[in-house]
Amino acid sequence: MKIQINTDNHISGHEALVEEAEATITSALGHLGNHVTRVEVHLSDENGEKAGSRDKRCMMEARLEGHQPIAVTDESDNLGDSIAGAADKLKGSLDRILGRLNDH
Repeated sequence: MKIQINTDNHISGHEALVEEAEATITSALGHLGNHVTRVEVHLSDENGEKAGSRDKRCMMEARLEGHQPIAVTDESDNLGDSIAGAADKLKGSLDRILGRLNDH
């Protein structure tokens, strides 16, 4: 499973942020590694330089072998929480989709 992290102009994509995001995603989706080929993460600060609540946004898109990509978003006060929230949402969506596919 390849993980690609993208940030907007208001977020620096420093190594610690990338490592934290990769660890969170691997922890949440590691059991699906045989089905997920790639996860793209887009991090943004919706308010830019201004302060605000729930202005950190994480959009994750997972690509399953032979299926359309699945995308989820989460917004929070900080990037760590928005990454974790999006990873949890993506895990739930993928578990449901793969569960349905296995039932057929």
